[in-house]
Amino acid sequence: MPTEEDLKAEIERLKAENETLKKPAVRGQMFLKVSEKGALSVYGLGRFPVTLYREQWDKLLGLGDQIRQFIQDNDHLLKKKE
Repeated sequence: MPTEEDLKAEIERLKAENETLKKPAVRGQMFLKVSEKGALSVYGLGRFPVTLYREQWDKLLGLGDQIRQFIQDNDHLLKKKE
């Protein structure tokens, strides 16, 4: 069972984390977070986070070179957000 000191330390840690989360993120700044269900979420790409499970990220990252080549090959068809 946690001691009173352990509980106080946890409360302080949570308060500090809460303050950090309250601060508005710099627009366009990306950051990572583990979701409640244990997936990896990337924030800052758009309005909503991109959330995938570890295995999905591994597959996607494994296609990194193919994705870059596809973008290069289809650059004239792809829109660019200003």
